[in-house]
Amino acid sequence: MVMYHKPVLLEESIEGLVWKADGTYVDLTFGGGGHSRAILEQLQGGCLFAFDQDQDAARNAEGLDLTFVQANFRHLKRYMKLHGVGQVDGILADLGVSSHQFDVPDRGFSTRFEADLDMRMDQGAELTARTVVNQYSERALHQLLGKYGEVRNARTLAQALVAARTNAPIDTVEALKEVLNRFATKGREAKYYAQVFQALRIEVNDEIGALEEMLKQSIDLLVPGGRLVILSYHSLEDRLVKNIMNKGKLYGEVEKDFYGNPELPLKAINRKPLMPSPDELKENSRARSARLRIAEKR
Repeated sequence: MVMYHKPVLLEESIEGLVWKADGTYVDLTFGGGGHSRAILEQLQGGCLFAFDQDQDAARNAEGLDLTFVQANFRHLKRYMKLHGVGQVDGILADLGVSSHQFDVPDRGFSTRFEADLDMRMDQGAELTARTVVNQYSERALHQLLGKYGEVRNARTLAQALVAARTNAPIDTVEALKEVLNRFATKGREAKYYAQVFQALRIEVNDEIGALEEMLKQSIDLLVPGGRLVILSYHSLEDRLVKNIMNKGKLYGEVEKDFYGNPELPLKAINRKPLMPSPDELKENSRARSARLRIAEKR
């Protein structure tokens, strides 16, 4: 399972999460099971629920002493209620795309392989990257490329994609890269590809919407003293995580009670995000953008 996905900041995550050995915990991004296995090692009489929407991940849960839920973590409260669980002692989510998804060519996540433009984390979902590129309006493409990928020439690229698809559908990774090559800075093509692919992946999987729903539900699910542990990998995610931990809400200013006291349901354990050490980066270059934030329910 190490080949499936190498967990980032593993020791720091588990140390921040597990504060009582007989507690109930949730790993919202099971993947290869690296975090879940480490959590189980710390439990004595406790229990673990593991979520993952990717069908490939389900096989990795076989034989483990946990309850596996094949669903998007935006449905966290609903599935916990179905299992008769009202509150939990800790929730962990690693928001990064698993190495497995990047390394399996036909999933379409990677710029390294020729494949259909797919990018679905839930392979049963309808929306694919192919649909986004070929059917979204120029305005919609401009907005998602700028917002989710921070693509510097998002408007120009959106125009080019719409023009190119009138001649032939942009159905594959290579067909998309042919368009991108006209706008990428020479010598920095890989970064440009990554920005565009990130934007498409976020749109296909509604990653920001799912994250917003999960973060709000987590506050209600945690017991007082319970821990919320989140690993994020780009500024859009990290900003939402930081806001929910420091302000108790995703957007806007801190809410106050009648007397002007701030209403803060969570207390950040680490004021600044924890980042991988140089040694960890040497072993796992994909960890370079990871940011770990930990908060406790008041």
